[in-house]
Amino acid sequence: MTLVLAALIGVGIGFLGGLLGKGGSAIATPLLHAIGVPAIIAVASPLPATVPSTMVASWAYSRERLIDWRVVRWSIAFGIPATIGGALLTRLVSGGALVKATDVVLIGLGIRILVGGKEREENPRPAAELSPWMLAGVATTVGIASGLLANSGGFLLAPLFVTLLRLPIKSALASSLAVASVLAIPGTVVHAALGHIDWTLVAVFAATSVPLSFLGARVAMRTDPHRLERIYGMALIGLGAVFLLLP
Repeated sequence: MTLVLAALIGVGIGFLGGLLGKGGSAIATPLLHAIGVPAIIAVASPLPATVPSTMVASWAYSRERLIDWRVVRWSIAFGIPATIGGALLTRLVSGGALVKATDVVLIGLGIRILVGGKEREENPRPAAELSPWMLAGVATTVGIASGLLANSGGFLLAPLFVTLLRLPIKSALASSLAVASVLAIPGTVVHAALGHIDWTLVAVFAATSVPLSFLGARVAMRTDPHRLERIYGMALIGLGAVFLLLP
């Protein structure tokens, strides 16, 4: 029954991942924990499935030339070592604490997306102002958090690309998925070595989440950017609040 429920969760997570520019680990973790998967397994097991799902979704975006490859290159270069370091830190933090931390982060980022929307529209940052240090700082922060929380980074990348780098929402989602597909790999390797991954659960989850991620990306590309940004912010707040209340 747990695997059946995990497959159903994969359907929703795959679609939301493609729609919201994230691998879906942050959303999958509390759901899997709620159906009885041990905390640290629920934290780490969705991660391997995000590799193919984010690749599929980012490919859909790349066909529309929405990916900012400069942002992607810098994010990967600094994000990979930071992700490895963050994953190693999980030995010092309990799985339950990581689950709750994920929920709180989702709420905070959702509020920031909604509150700062008007300011970003009125004061967009020119592409020339995206300094290497700014890109490196975002990538390092996301890498540490994604490794610690066993995420591909999409749950932080897209909001930070929007709020700090002030990328257009669709470019932020597209670039986030491209980076997340790479950052999920070192985190997967480290968590697998630590024995945190249930590979049967991974296979079932991936079988349903990967196809739906492509569909989610296609829907996002056909949605009005301002509406998509509001949906994105409200989705993060709603999901984080619900999961925070789950036992």
